[in-house]
Amino acid sequence: MRTHREVERKYEAAPDAKLPTFGGVVAGPHHESLDATYYDTTDLRLIRGGLTLRRRAGGEDEGWHLKVPVGQDTRDEIHLPLNGKDKPPKEFADLTLGYTRGAELVPVARIETARTRWEITGAEVTDDQVTATKPDADSVVWREIEVEGDPDVLDKAEKPLRTAGFRRSALPSKLARVLGTKPTRVEPGRAAGTTVLAYVAGQLEKIKYYDILVRQDVDDSVHQMRVAIRRLRSALRVYREVLPSGELDAELQWLGRQLSPARDLEVQVARLAKAVSQLPPELVVGPVQARLTRHFAPAQAKARKDVLKVLRGKRYLRLLDQLDALVNDELSTKKAGRKAHKELPKHIGKAEAKVGARLKSGDVHRARKAAKRLRYGLEAAVPALGEPADEARKRAKAFTQQAGEYQDSVVAQPLLRTLGMQAHADGENGFTFGLLHAREEANAQQVRRELRWG
Repeated sequence: MRTHREVERKYEAAPDAKLPTFGGVVAGPHHESLDATYYDTTDLRLIRGGLTLRRRAGGEDEGWHLKVPVGQDTRDEIHLPLNGKDKPPKEFADLTLGYTRGAELVPVARIETARTRWEITGAEVTDDQVTATKPDADSVVWREIEVEGDPDVLDKAEKPLRTAGFRRSALPSKLARVLGTKPTRVEPGRAAGTTVLAYVAGQLEKIKYYDILVRQDVDDSVHQMRVAIRRLRSALRVYREVLPSGELDAELQWLGRQLSPARDLEVQVARLAKAVSQLPPELVVGPVQARLTRHFAPAQAKARKDVLKVLRGKRYLRLLDQLDALVNDELSTKKAGRKAHKELPKHIGKAEAKVGARLKSGDVHRARKAAKRLRYGLEAAVPALGEPADEARKRAKAFTQQAGEYQDSVVAQPLLRTLGMQAHADGENGFTFGLLHAREEANAQQVRRELRWG
């Protein structure tokens, strides 16, 4: 399995429109015949989530392709070789489980493309004559231009294409055009309910996206998935009177805790590796990095296995169903219908008061958690409240980062003590671990002294 990130723009034009001349042609034209069968659930869960799954024959990159949206004009294309079968590979069935929930992937369209391709400096230009067919439907024919490459080159190609009569495609893929379906998006609007719901929907999409990366064991993916879970849960808690969510808070808490061991290990490994790398060579005594690897590798392997078990389990998939239902249900509370700029500040004020109260009691960890809820509550409100909310969000973020540094330092200290004692017991010199322990202790004390709210 390999992944290629494509930055691409699609254009439509009449069949006889003349393609403009691009400078810097490196190679071409090349002519290719492509035959692709696209797969989805019967209710099109993949395409509604922005994903496409196809089996393509012909061309330089024939094989099974799963395309996952990353941002505007950008998608990750995951490749597997053809396997002689018409059924999607089990690897792709697993990667898309967060979208399909186990529903069968079936053929939904066939798209045949007569492609002419040029390579220019920094990009590739293709002129496609497309014939698309759905089961039990007539064929649809159109012409499409694709420009893939560096964003700067894509920007330069935009004007001559538009001048020649080519217009940007309103849909992200050929499949979306033939099926008449595009990814669903919730817009903020002016009401409190739609503002919060749009934020919740956005975080749900991020959870599904990072789900795919976690299944591929991509660095930092567990962390990013947990952040999306925390953002979503924070919005539901801060605005629970606007968007009641029932048992979802407890279920999101459960999911976050299931990912916690893997994420904590990511933090510890990265923190200690960085700390060791910043020491002068003469202060790294003995096989320090080797000991870190031996200590963490088994725990990381177990944590990954446990995370995958959760992501393949019924409880997690049921939670995704419940979140989808929340996003798609009608808003029913009176507060949801009120103007966002009047309603949301009331809930933000309550969340803010909790931060100061918890820090005053000396509980840095709980103060940090309250500040995170406030930060993400403010983040959800920015489309409605604008710059004041964004400035307050930045202040809350700065506090959570400072409190997080304190917490990470506190957690690292007993771990370093254990590593030093193990090194000593095995006949190694524990000096470096003792030095790192002292630095973490001093760092925690300094950060705590400087920690302020408001």
